Amino acid sequence: MQDPRDLYTLSDDQPVAGELGRPVMLHALGGFVDAGSAGRLASENLLENLESRILATFDVDQMYDYRARRPAMTFVQDHWESYKAPELVLRAVADSDGTPFLMLTGPEPDMQWERFVAAVQQLVERYDVGLTVGLHSIPMAVPHTRPAGITAHATRDGLVESRPNWVGTVQVPGNAAGLLELRLGESGRDAAGFAVHVPHYLTQAEFPDASVALLEATGELTGLRLPIGQLIEAGVKTRAAIAEQIEDQSDVAAVVQALEQQYDAYMAGQGQSLPLAESNQELPTADELGAELERFLAEENDRRGRE
Repeated sequence: MQDPRDLYTLSDDQPVAGELGRPVMLHALGGFVDAGSAGRLASENLLENLESRILATFDVDQMYDYRARRPAMTFVQDHWESYKAPELVLRAVADSDGTPFLMLTGPEPDMQWERFVAAVQQLVERYDVGLTVGLHSIPMAVPHTRPAGITAHATRDGLVESRPNWVGTVQVPGNAAGLLELRLGESGRDAAGFAVHVPHYLTQAEFPDASVALLEATGELTGLRLPIGQLIEAGVKTRAAIAEQIEDQSDVAAVVQALEQQYDAYMAGQGQSLPLAESNQELPTADELGAELERFLAEENDRRGRE
């Protein structure tokens, strides 16, 4: 393995001794599953509403597949105006009470996962991180009208013991965030992650309620005071938009009702598990519902962005 230290550059604005204490480090890497954009919305909300500064910047060029995930460029009339370069950055952030924590955001590396994880571990040691927490979201056969569930995981017993087990043993595609948590655990460091459950028919839309659930769970585990007010307001508007879309469509209402019944039965102790991405029951036109709601909410997101 090449030297992991060559993957990142420390900024000039480094914390003085004792400034951070033993901080929590949150990470939300884009590129794997981010149903409802929950992780992205949560991280953007924190960086928009809390004071932060850059501690380290990763050399994305060494790890990013530009042809698989082409960054946006803007062309104006007769010239290239701008280029949105991908950034993978570690920041020092202060919560609403001024408590410092770290936050790693940016695209999931396409290459050199082990080297990237080793580099993050070096930064964990450098800043004496006490707990690392990943923010994720996954599609589930759940209705948007019920509280968002969360699958929690950790490197040792006791960290997230108050959270229910939603699934048994499953095999999923590898991801850099999961590998980071695994390697931190193998090295004896505390790490955990929360994967909020997003209705499978809203996977491609923005679903702020899921981001609220992520940040509430993170605050409960870490003691950090994380702002969620803007996300709550966005969630109210999103639910209203969904209600408007399904109000006069009986087939769509039937899908949501079936999901509600399944969810309520599980919560009452009558079910064993909720499956990822699909339901064991016959749900009428679930895919069609998803496509229609995603289209509608995408239009709503675009409209709000223009206002």
